[in-house]
Amino acid sequence: MKVTVATTDLAQPAIEEKGLFAVLTDLVKARLTSLVVVTTMVGFYAGSRNGVDSWRMFHATLGTTLLACGAAALNQLLERDHDALMRRTESRALPSGRLTADQVLLIGGFLSAIGLGHLAWLVNPLTAFLGAITLVTYLFVYTPLKRVTTLNTAIGAIPGALPPLMGWTAAQGTLSLQGWSLFAILFFWQLPHFLAIAWMYREDYARAGFKMLPIVDPDGNRTARQALSHSLGLLPISLFPSLLGVSGMIYFIGALVLGIIFIGFAVQFARTKSINSARALFIASIIYLPVLLGLLVFDKI
Repeated sequence: MKVTVATTDLAQPAIEEKGLFAVLTDLVKARLTSLVVVTTMVGFYAGSRNGVDSWRMFHATLGTTLLACGAAALNQLLERDHDALMRRTESRALPSGRLTADQVLLIGGFLSAIGLGHLAWLVNPLTAFLGAITLVTYLFVYTPLKRVTTLNTAIGAIPGALPPLMGWTAAQGTLSLQGWSLFAILFFWQLPHFLAIAWMYREDYARAGFKMLPIVDPDGNRTARQALSHSLGLLPISLFPSLLGVSGMIYFIGALVLGIIFIGFAVQFARTKSINSARALFIASIIYLPVLLGLLVFDKI
């Protein structure tokens, strides 16, 4: 699942001793998975009518979490040789030799299968189907495209935006325009978020052979334009939950203010294209999303 949360420390990390828990936490990309969990729960809560079915929410969250953990492990299996070339990923379980490829295949395959089965059996088939689409597009479309085309970022934003829609379908059992609006928010949010990361780590990505936009755009003009255009697109998209009757005026005003502030950081990045402005945009993105989702939960109709 594509959504990416990265450290902003550009120095080369030391490969240090880790316990088994820390190794497994890295393997399942715990920070990324926690974001998947939160967005799934928000989608479920937003889609709930006449009260929240706590047990169904629990099963939807658990199934999605298992699936996200499995996908993260299998992604690292597929990219192990490239991760070994990047300073920010060379200490992961496979490049560092802490786990073998067979072990990671077993862990990732088991978690993915259990997660999909859990969603199909204890939530509903539609949510499991969306989970399967997420897994397949993340592993077999986005992951190989990272070495082929700069469009990988936009394509990878699709599986990254599906968890809140999965939460919505888990609650309602059907797709709707309101659920797709949550998908659209996550989709547009990911582009400036990830482009900021890619700009900060462009040398690392180039070393690993990834076709990220900042690598083929050395002056940063295209990168900055895309970060800014998707930030601008995110503003009206973020208002849809209010316009579609999911949330009220408090959310609407909050989303408007947050969107304007976020655009300001994107404008600064577009103007300077510096590491500092990219880091500021990245930090703004990881503050923006939980605050926006918190407002959505607080002001749900």
